[in-house]
Amino acid sequence: MANSALAADLTHRLPTREEIESAAEAATALAQAREGDGRLVIASADGRELRLAPAISDILVDLLGHVARGDMVTLVPTSAMLTTQQAADILNVSRPYLSSLLKKGDIPFIPVGSHRRVMHADLVAYKERRDAVRNAALDELARLGQEFDAS
Repeated sequence: MANSALAADLTHRLPTREEIESAAEAATALAQAREGDGRLVIASADGRELRLAPAISDILVDLLGHVARGDMVTLVPTSAMLTTQQAADILNVSRPYLSSLLKKGDIPFIPVGSHRRVMHADLVAYKERRDAVRNAALDELARLGQEFDAS
């Protein structure tokens, strides 16, 4: 039983070829089964129709799309408290670099004994601020490049 649970866990390994193909078929089928308003209608085992709200069907199709592209997938509730390693993995940075961000106060954290925990919502807020600064810098570089080319 433990082996089958481990084998099903895509948070720590890439999907197999069979899982990729299965996810691609399922994503296509679910996307095509959506109604005009985005609701997904699924028949239950007893024949009743279950209607999933558009936001829920979007999540399912998106999740399957990631698996179909061969991505590892982790679902993280916005209220989750993350370890520093989990937070670093989400930001795609090293744990020591994340620790420096915590020390500088760039990302709030909660001390838990001798460890620190980061709220997922705080991590997402930091990532959005970081990405906005990067995008503004890229826009400025593009503008300067166009000015340079024009002169």
